[in-house]
Amino acid sequence: MASLAGPATQPTSRINEDTAEQGCAFEVRALSPDNLIETHSVDAADAGEAGRLVQQRRLQPLSIKAAGGAVAGSAGLPGRGSRAFSILLFSAELLALLEAGLSLIEAFEALLEKEASPVSREVLERLTADLREGQRFSAALARQPDVFPPLYVGIVRAAEGTSDLPRALSRYIDYQTRLDTVRNRMVSAAIYPAILLVVGGGVTFFLMGYVVPRFAGVYQGSGRSLPWLSQLLLDWGQFVGQHSGPVFGCLLALVLAAGYLLRRFVGSGRWIVFLTRLPGIGERVRIIELSRLYLTTGMLLEGGIPILAALDIVSNAVSPSTRAGLLAARRIISDGGTLSQAFDSSGLATPIALRMLRVGERSGQMGAMLTRSALFYEGESARWIERFTKVFEPVLMTAIGLLVGLIVILLYMPIFDLAGTLQ
Repeated sequence: MASLAGPATQPTSRINEDTAEQGCAFEVRALSPDNLIETHSVDAADAGEAGRLVQQRRLQPLSIKAAGGAVAGSAGLPGRGSRAFSILLFSAELLALLEAGLSLIEAFEALLEKEASPVSREVLERLTADLREGQRFSAALARQPDVFPPLYVGIVRAAEGTSDLPRALSRYIDYQTRLDTVRNRMVSAAIYPAILLVVGGGVTFFLMGYVVPRFAGVYQGSGRSLPWLSQLLLDWGQFVGQHSGPVFGCLLALVLAAGYLLRRFVGSGRWIVFLTRLPGIGERVRIIELSRLYLTTGMLLEGGIPILAALDIVSNAVSPSTRAGLLAARRIISDGGTLSQAFDSSGLATPIALRMLRVGERSGQMGAMLTRSALFYEGESARWIERFTKVFEPVLMTAIGLLVGLIVILLYMPIFDLAGTLQ
């Protein structure tokens, strides 16, 4: 059901099979037996069949996406996988069973016996069936690209070459735990400001949509001239009172549209580029992303993956600007440059990371040095997030209080004016 034509001798080729039924076109990035990243155009019925066709050419699929469309086989964040299937929990349980002396097949049978989730059972059953057919573990993982990202497939494939799967799983668990710690820290720091914004917005909408229209009715027949700000507020109150349904319908539509656009903005990865351009916090956000880049690259290099293949795998999990830097770094390394030179020329090296990389190149421990650089900036970022939260929360609370107070003062200014006249 697909098309395979001509051997894959170039980084980009088309896979075609003349006798097969024509399907959709997919772009597949795969790892060759020589650990080179190749891109192939595949005609297949679905992403799963496209992956199987590439595997028939002894290639390891890393990502699969519809031609001109969204990625079908790689996750936006490293190691997250499907929302219904936790790769971190799966790795921890598999590691425990392997360290207890079970074979890979026995470990999967044990995981199937205790699994109650239908989605997780389906994933485990596919893996078990592929292993029983004699496929390698990494090949079985690659056949489910919507669950297992290229990063995970890459470290398992490298571990198969050294017959040290437990160590690779342990390294991945440590890596993903660190990423989750940073992510949870950022989410926790955003929870209280989000609650303040919701409560403050609710109070503001209540005042503008319920209280202000009633004050407008009281002042309408007074015949007195009002301060222009109060008059402006009361005119808005009258308008809302007369057209409450359409106004709140428009507000609801705006909120839903803003939520949809925000979700797409975050999903595209452009939000990191936007944050890096903000004064005051842009440089810190860039450091956080570089820290994740160092941690991911370091783990891949420590796992035995060649540096060019590691950079290609990492490029799936970074922002567009960082991805452009990685492509430039890859060209420099392909031309014979060192990793420190490539990162420095591409703007991906901080002063600390650059020094550690040079030490790693002399000692042959580039992966370990990148990991240490990531841990250094991880601690620095944690301290900055804590300081920023302590400053931002009072500032946000003050801004919301000033807005609500301004509305109340403008409502009561005519009363104060009337009281002054009576005195």
